[in-house]
Amino acid sequence: MKKLTFATLCLTFVVILLGAFTRLTDAGLGCPDWPGCYGFLTVPSAEHVEVAEARFPERPVEVAKAWAEMVHRYVAGTLGLFIFALALLSLKSNGPKGLPWLLVGLVLFQAALGMWTVTLNLLPVVVMGHLMGGFAIFSLLFLLWLRQSDNAIELSPLRVLATVALVVLLGQIMLGGWTSANYAALVCTQLPICEGDWMGNLAPLEAFHPLPPPAESYEFGVLDYPARMTIHVSHRIGAVITALVLLWLWWRLRQSGANRVAAVLGTVLLVQVALGVTNVVGSLPLPVAVAHNGVAALLLLTLVWINHLAWQRPAKEG
Repeated sequence: MKKLTFATLCLTFVVILLGAFTRLTDAGLGCPDWPGCYGFLTVPSAEHVEVAEARFPERPVEVAKAWAEMVHRYVAGTLGLFIFALALLSLKSNGPKGLPWLLVGLVLFQAALGMWTVTLNLLPVVVMGHLMGGFAIFSLLFLLWLRQSDNAIELSPLRVLATVALVVLLGQIMLGGWTSANYAALVCTQLPICEGDWMGNLAPLEAFHPLPPPAESYEFGVLDYPARMTIHVSHRIGAVITALVLLWLWWRLRQSGANRVAAVLGTVLLVQVALGVTNVVGSLPLPVAVAHNGVAALLLLTLVWINHLAWQRPAKEG
C-alpha cells in the first residue's frame, strides 16, 4: 500500500508538470474535443488531418500542441487508475480507508474539470479549478503516504502558525493559477512591482470577477490591460506576503530544534523565489515556468508535512 501510494504520488507530480507544460505552450485546446482528439482516439495522422479539420474548421490541426494535450490526458487517465487501485487495496489493508475513496471522488471531479476546460474554451475559473484540483490530489496523496509512515517529530506548539502558512500558500497558488489562466504572466516586465502608473491602473473588480466578459474562446485571455496588470501585481504582492510568513515559520522551526524540517522549507522556498524572479527577468522561459509550477507543488507538500507533524496525535507511552 505504501509503495503504491508513493508511486501514485510521483505520477501525480508528472501530471502536474505535464499540465503546466500544456498550459504554458498554449496547447490546452490542442484537441478541441474531449476525451478524443478531433473525433479520433489519438492525434490525427497525416491522412486524417483533412477529416479532422472538416470536423473543427475553426481549429486547424497543430500536431505538437495536440500531442501535448493528449499525452497529458493519457497520463492523467493512468493516474486515475492508480488512485482507484489504491482505494480497492485500502479495503484489505489496516491503513486509512476514507482518504483513498475521497481521492477517487476528487479524481472523477478533476476529470470533469478537464472536460470543461476544453468544452468551455479555457474559461479562467475552470482552468484555475483544474490546477487546484491537481494540487489537492497531490497533497492528499502525500497525506495518505505520511499516515502510513513513522513521524517522530513533535511540532504541536506551531499548530496555529503552520495552519496560517498553509492557508496563505494556498491563496498564493490560487493567485498564480488565476494569473496563468488569464494570460497575465507577462503583463509586468520590471521589478519589484510593475512599470508605469500601476497604482492608477488597478481594476480589482474586473480582475477578480469569476466570470469574464462572454467570448467564443478565452484562449490568450479576454481581459484588458488594467485587469491583467492588477492580477499580476496581486500575485507579486502575494508572493512577498507568502515568503514573509514562510520565513517566520522557518525561524520558528529552527527555534524548535526541527532543523531538518526548517532546511527543507528554506531550500524549497529559496528555489521558488529564484524561479519567480527568473520568470520576470527572462520573460517566462518555458523550462523555468514549468519548474515554477512544480516547485509550488513541492512547497505545498512541505507545508502539508509540517502541518501533519504539528497536528499529529502524540504517541502513546508504554
